[in-house]
Amino acid sequence: MQSTPRLVAALVLAGLASAVPVRAFAADVTIYRCIDAKGHVTLRDSPCAAGEKQETRTMARPVDAAPRAPQARPAPVEAPAPRERTTVIYQPRPLYECITPDNVRYTSETDEGNPRWVPLWTLGYPVYAIPGHHSGAGFALSNGNMSISGGSHSVSGPYISPAAYGAGTYVQDTCYALPQADVCDRIRDRREEIRTRFFNAMPSERDVLRVEERSLNARIEQDCSAH
Repeated sequence: MQSTPRLVAALVLAGLASAVPVRAFAADVTIYRCIDAKGHVTLRDSPCAAGEKQETRTMARPVDAAPRAPQARPAPVEAPAPRERTTVIYQPRPLYECITPDNVRYTSETDEGNPRWVPLWTLGYPVYAIPGHHSGAGFALSNGNMSISGGSHSVSGPYISPAAYGAGTYVQDTCYALPQADVCDRIRDRREEIRTRFFNAMPSERDVLRVEERSLNARIEQDCSAH
């Protein structure tokens, strides 16, 4: 009769054997190769029929592979936020052609041209005379003609104060924006004029012409690349 320690050990081994999956200790598989009277070959897992030639092969029964542990999916990579793009649209500087009342044309950087102060009478506004008898120097109108008196002489009739001729106003010429192609042509013409004038200019004037030419070159590069 077995001792108590040996009995305990036997029971433990028996419990372990029952806990292991059956397929891990599967028996070998016998394959039967059967050849009938006509020479036909058949493979089967049971003995051949009577009258057939039998050959056997023993091989280990396939064992299922252990299931793979589920792989953790990588965390989704967030796409970087799109960068903000700033587009700067450069507008070429305009150039205006202005016309004076006597039809003199000139160019200006602004649509105001060259505002100037002129007496009102040059614009055709009437100058009103003050009627009465006045002494001293002054201007007089008689039948549309002007007469001048001075010293202590007196003038009869309408009298026009010299202050009346000081009244005036600012006038602004009519200016039109030039097409950009014309602007570029005029800037280039001005640059050629400066270069021609430079050879005969005094040293002080050459310094001024150099500054203006650099400004024109920069403007041509910025505003006239397409013209």
